[in-house]
Amino acid sequence: MLGERIRKLRKQKKMTLEALAGDALTKGMLSLIENNKANPSIDSLSYIAQQLGVEVTDLLEEVSSQELREVLEKAEKIFNQDFEEVNDQYKQLITLIEPYASRLANGYESARLLDIYSRSLYYEKRDGWHELLEKAAQIYDQMNLTSRRASLGVFRSVEKFFAHDYTESLHIHLSERRKIETTHAYIDPMTRLLLDYHEAALFFAIGDTESATRVMNEAITFSKENRIFYLIDDLYRLAAGYAMMSKNVEEREYYIRKLNQYEEFTDDNNSKWFVDLIHIESLLTEQHEYAKAINIIDTALVNEKKPDYYQPYFLVEKGRALFGLGYFSEALHCFKEIKIPSNIHHPFDLSIFYIADVFIALCHLEQNNLKAAIQSAKKAMENYNPLPNTLYKEFCISTYQNIKIKKQAEE
Repeated sequence: MLGERIRKLRKQKKMTLEALAGDALTKGMLSLIENNKANPSIDSLSYIAQQLGVEVTDLLEEVSSQELREVLEKAEKIFNQDFEEVNDQYKQLITLIEPYASRLANGYESARLLDIYSRSLYYEKRDGWHELLEKAAQIYDQMNLTSRRASLGVFRSVEKFFAHDYTESLHIHLSERRKIETTHAYIDPMTRLLLDYHEAALFFAIGDTESATRVMNEAITFSKENRIFYLIDDLYRLAAGYAMMSKNVEEREYYIRKLNQYEEFTDDNNSKWFVDLIHIESLLTEQHEYAKAINIIDTALVNEKKPDYYQPYFLVEKGRALFGLGYFSEALHCFKEIKIPSNIHHPFDLSIFYIADVFIALCHLEQNNLKAAIQSAKKAMENYNPLPNTLYKEFCISTYQNIKIKKQAEE
């Protein structure tokens, strides 16, 4: 009610009835207005708004802009906290925003709260988030907030990506990009790089390496020419990862140099651990320096500065190195310790983890346990089937066929 909103704002401003009434109103009339026993004239309403330092629309709206700003400030603090520090952050956000959700109609605060609220509903596996996200997108479009709108487009695409429906994810991404480029006259450089990076990653995910490398290289060139290095490390890692997968040594070494330069310039440890993993990969597959690889891996595994999500990657490489040295029991133990992180969805990353089952099969084969070998090889095949072709997948297929032939020979 209008009177209650006036009273709430007056108390927030620490104003007395006399102070708010000033010379234009009596204390008694203002009290009647606050108790919804009298309706102010337009002139009186304008005066009250001026005294409170708000717009008249803030008094007439069910939720004032100031109140929404306060709610948004709280929401942003929760939303931007590290997920590991606040396990129930999405539940907190839903509780905070839900009372306002049906009244969020226009303006940045409404759009951003709808944005955060819809994402929170998605992560908590609750219904209704699609419609709220669309409402936020429409407000962002009306306000020409391109970067926010693009972020929603990426989120829509990522939802299918998380479900490993890479084709549909790419389709949504391209559709969203067309809408944004049609609706917004100017796409700022950082938004363009965000869209390019996700587009390249999705083209790689469906196995369209030609389109992926074209978009990726265009993004890298654009970044260099405009001296805007937003996501450049992610683009370099994507390029180096593809070079590793395709065994393009020259490209791989080029992007490793770029990542090393980036690390030196920014002190970015993320690039360091990624480069270490690629170096280990070359030690295992090209140089067969298994003992040297294990020394690097063991040092990394106990390094507390290493982000936790790199741990299972190093375990995969250690298992492969132990297999190369002929320590099959130790390799099996190492592979069985690996748990694929829940946030891993890209086929490049999944290919690295699925290779563990291929080596488990080979370990069982070396130990003359043909039944266990075929089971693990079959499991690896099932995992690799929906993924695009890579050298990892080819290795899986050839391993499965060889074990299958040996099993048939025994029978």
